Amino acid sequence: MSPEIATIIGLVIMFIVATALPINMGAVAFALAFIVGGVWVGMEGKDVLAGFPGDLFLTLVGITYLFAIAQKNGTIDLLVHWAVKAVRGHIVAIPWVMFVVTAVLTAFGALGPAAVAIIGPVALRFAKQYRINPLMMGLLVIHGAQAGGFSPISVYGGITNQVVQKAGLDVTEMAVFLTSLGFNLLMAFICFFVFGGVALMRRGPETASEPLLAGSQASSRQFAIEGHGAMVSAGGGTLSNDPQALDEVRINRDRFITLVGLLGLGIAALVYDLNVGLVAITVAVALALASPKAQKGAVDGISWSTVLLISGVVTYVAVLQKAGAVDFVGHGVGSIGIPLLGALLVCYVGGIVSAFASSAAVLGATIPLAVPFLMQGHLSAAGVICALAVSSTVVDVSPFSTNGALVVASAAKEEREALFRRFLVYSGLVVAFGPLLAWLLFVVPGWM
Repeated sequence: MSPEIATIIGLVIMFIVATALPINMGAVAFALAFIVGGVWVGMEGKDVLAGFPGDLFLTLVGITYLFAIAQKNGTIDLLVHWAVKAVRGHIVAIPWVMFVVTAVLTAFGALGPAAVAIIGPVALRFAKQYRINPLMMGLLVIHGAQAGGFSPISVYGGITNQVVQKAGLDVTEMAVFLTSLGFNLLMAFICFFVFGGVALMRRGPETASEPLLAGSQASSRQFAIEGHGAMVSAGGGTLSNDPQALDEVRINRDRFITLVGLLGLGIAALVYDLNVGLVAITVAVALALASPKAQKGAVDGISWSTVLLISGVVTYVAVLQKAGAVDFVGHGVGSIGIPLLGALLVCYVGGIVSAFASSAAVLGATIPLAVPFLMQGHLSAAGVICALAVSSTVVDVSPFSTNGALVVASAAKEEREALFRRFLVYSGLVVAFGPLLAWLLFVVPGWM
């Protein structure tokens, strides 16, 4: 068996095993990198480990550690409180508040599942309290997470930009970010109007006397997503729609320092182009030193399962590249003779696989597949990369993906089964038409 075929078969085995069994895909990827790389590619252990993404590892650890501290000291709750309080009883604005807050969190580096885990439970409680369609509310949270997911300091953005820069393609970081933002904003508008937005617009300002969560004593909730070996903790927080309870949530010393730290992270990464992981770690350590007791246990909030997943898959992709499998598949797609069809096929591969597996893992594995035929110059590199990025993440609404499963798990018990079925139908439509729409919007115009 040739090295190219062996590594491709290993990639298929990786996705099948991690999808069918509650085993972390990253662990499977490391094992396969060692076995396939050693037996069929002739790589020693040090050669395999040479593909380990140290920079990305540090970014993941630093960002999730920082946001674990921000969640633990109530800064995230405070930001959501401010946003909700700003709508002044206009129910129609609540879904958009959730969209914007989730987008801001992911744009500043929070993992998509982490942002959904934080905002999803709050959003679904608001949906039940104010008689808002839970499907619409959940979808706006997920599309919000995707909208900010490709910022230059985000995880998805880091994965995509790393592959693009390594290949020497002319694709700017902001192009991918703004493309994803615009596409998911469009999807959010469609979901809003199709699933009850018009009825919300007809309702006037409302108030409620019953708080959603009983003040700061609300216990935290955890949602275990077994499908991909990931567990995400969502703080129950202190969010309430009771005006008096909202007034009691005030900024304190720890929250002020955390807000300054988050702002500093954005400025350091966007303005001064400093390493995101190192800056995030530095800010997190500074917050820990400022309030040692308040941040106790925050290290447990680091998304280690996601770190393992992404690090393992990227390491296996390095073995794929060493074996020549990436060029093999890329030239195979390019040899079809119809570049537009090849780009569409790559978009559907990313979309279909991502509906059942981690989008971060899929991005790391599929974007390199497009590089060889992009080098031929028949298509716009920016258009294809943007389309593939959107196709591989917009399907995260699937109830089999972490984001979709988190939202379904956040719904009231009596609504959960029906909401699962509705998410299943919606995600089926997105998988069927999402990659096609992204291809039509971003690839076809660049070819004409």
